[in-house]
Amino acid sequence: QVQLVESGGGLVQAGGSLRLSCAASGRTLSPYAMGWFRQAPGKEREFVAAIHWSGGSTYYADSVKGRFTISRDNAKNTVYLQMNSLKLEDTAIYCCASGGSPLTIRFAGSYAYWGQGTQVTVSS
Repeated sequence: QVQLVESGGGLVQAGGSLRLSCAASGRTLSPYAMGWFRQAPGKEREFVAAIHWSGGSTYYADSVKGRFTISRDNAKNTVYLQMNSLKLEDTAIYCCASGGSPLTIRFAGSYAYWGQGTQVTVSS
Protein backbone atom coordinates (compact mmCIF):
# COMPACT_ATOMS: atom_id res chain seq x y z
CA GLN A 1 0.00 0.00 0.00
CA VAL A 2 1.20 3.49 -0.82
CA GLN A 3 0.18 6.56 1.15
CA LEU A 4 0.27 9.98 -0.45
CA VAL A 5 0.00 13.17 1.58
CA GLU A 6 -0.31 16.57 -0.05
CA SER A 7 0.59 19.89 1.53
CA GLY A 8 1.13 23.48 0.56
CA GLY A 9 -2.35 24.55 -0.43
CA GLY A 10 -3.93 27.75 0.78
CA LEU A 11 -5.38 31.10 -0.14
CA VAL A 12 -3.48 33.29 -2.57
CA GLN A 13 -4.27 36.36 -4.63
CA ALA A 14 -4.48 36.15 -8.38
CA GLY A 15 -1.02 36.42 -9.87
CA GLY A 16 0.57 34.85 -6.83
CA SER A 17 2.37 31.56 -6.36
CA LEU A 18 2.06 28.38 -4.34
CA ARG A 19 4.14 25.24 -4.13
CA LEU A 20 2.39 21.96 -3.48
CA SER A 21 4.18 18.90 -2.16
CA CYS A 22 3.16 15.25 -2.21
CA ALA A 23 5.06 12.88 0.04
CA ALA A 24 4.78 9.15 -0.57
CA SER A 25 5.31 6.44 2.01
CA GLY A 26 4.53 2.80 2.54
CA ARG A 27 5.40 0.09 0.07
CA THR A 28 8.50 0.78 -2.02
CA LEU A 29 7.48 3.40 -4.50
CA SER A 30 8.55 2.95 -8.11
CA PRO A 31 5.56 4.03 -10.15
CA TYR A 32 5.64 4.79 -13.83
CA ALA A 33 4.60 8.33 -13.03
CA MET A 34 3.30 10.75 -10.43
CA GLY A 35 0.53 13.10 -11.38
CA TRP A 36 -1.41 16.07 -10.13
CA PHE A 37 -5.12 16.37 -10.78
CA ARG A 38 -7.62 18.97 -9.62
CA GLN A 39 -11.34 19.24 -9.13
CA ALA A 40 -13.25 22.48 -8.82
CA PRO A 41 -16.76 22.67 -7.35
CA GLY A 42 -19.32 21.43 -9.83
CA LYS A 43 -16.68 20.31 -12.31
CA GLU A 44 -15.09 17.02 -13.22
CA ARG A 45 -11.62 16.10 -12.07
CA GLU A 46 -9.03 17.19 -14.60
CA PHE A 47 -5.41 16.43 -15.34
CA VAL A 48 -2.92 19.12 -14.36
CA ALA A 49 0.58 17.69 -14.71
CA ALA A 50 2.55 14.46 -14.52
CA ILE A 51 6.17 13.41 -14.32
CA HIS A 52 7.81 10.17 -15.34
CA TRP A 53 9.29 8.90 -12.09
CA SER A 54 12.56 7.56 -13.42
CA GLY A 55 13.20 9.56 -16.57
CA GLY A 56 11.77 12.88 -15.44
CA SER A 57 9.77 13.64 -18.57
CA THR A 58 6.96 16.05 -17.80
CA TYR A 59 3.45 16.53 -19.15
CA TYR A 60 1.08 19.46 -18.65
CA ALA A 61 -2.47 20.42 -19.33
CA ASP A 62 -2.67 23.27 -21.82
CA SER A 63 -4.38 25.43 -19.21
CA VAL A 64 -1.33 25.41 -16.93
CA LYS A 65 1.54 25.11 -19.39
CA GLY A 66 4.08 27.84 -18.84
CA ARG A 67 2.73 28.65 -15.36
CA PHE A 68 3.05 25.37 -13.45
CA THR A 69 6.14 23.19 -13.04
CA ILE A 70 6.15 19.62 -11.78
CA SER A 71 9.29 18.13 -10.30
CA ARG A 72 10.29 15.23 -8.11
CA ASP A 73 12.87 14.23 -5.54
CA ASN A 74 13.30 10.49 -5.86
CA ALA A 75 15.37 10.24 -2.67
CA LYS A 76 12.56 11.84 -0.68
CA ASN A 77 9.75 10.10 -2.57
CA THR A 78 8.22 13.52 -3.05
CA VAL A 79 6.70 15.28 -6.02
CA TYR A 80 6.17 19.02 -6.22
CA LEU A 81 3.94 21.35 -8.16
CA GLN A 82 5.16 24.93 -8.42
CA MET A 83 2.25 27.13 -9.41
CA ASN A 84 2.95 30.66 -10.63
CA SER A 85 0.74 33.37 -12.08
CA LEU A 86 -2.27 31.79 -10.46
CA LYS A 87 -5.69 32.60 -11.85
CA LEU A 88 -9.16 32.51 -10.34
CA GLU A 89 -9.92 29.43 -12.42
CA ASP A 90 -7.09 27.52 -10.73
CA THR A 91 -9.19 27.32 -7.57
CA ALA A 92 -9.74 23.63 -6.83
CA ILE A 93 -8.79 20.71 -4.66
CA TYR A 94 -5.46 19.41 -5.91
CA CYS A 95 -4.67 15.72 -5.53
CA CYS A 96 -1.53 13.82 -6.31
CA ALA A 97 -1.59 10.31 -7.64
CA SER A 98 0.82 7.46 -8.22
CA GLY A 99 0.69 5.07 -11.13
CA GLY A 100 0.04 6.03 -14.70
CA SER A 101 1.16 4.23 -17.82
CA PRO A 102 2.83 5.24 -21.08
CA LEU A 103 -0.36 5.80 -23.07
CA THR A 104 -2.65 6.99 -20.30
CA ILE A 105 -0.49 9.27 -18.19
CA ARG A 106 -3.10 12.04 -18.45
CA PHE A 107 -5.99 9.83 -17.38
CA ALA A 108 -6.99 9.56 -13.73
CA GLY A 109 -8.13 5.97 -14.17
CA SER A 110 -4.59 4.79 -14.75
CA TYR A 111 -3.40 5.89 -11.31
CA ALA A 112 -3.71 3.36 -8.49
CA TYR A 113 -3.02 5.49 -5.44
CA TRP A 114 -4.36 8.90 -4.49
CA GLY A 115 -3.86 11.46 -1.77
CA GLN A 116 -6.68 13.22 0.06
CA GLY A 117 -6.03 16.51 -1.65
CA THR A 118 -5.18 20.05 -0.66
CA GLN A 119 -7.34 23.11 -1.26
CA VAL A 120 -6.04 25.91 -3.43
CA THR A 121 -8.11 29.07 -3.47
CA VAL A 122 -7.21 32.00 -5.70
CA SER A 123 -8.87 35.32 -4.86
CA SER A 124 -9.19 38.51 -6.87
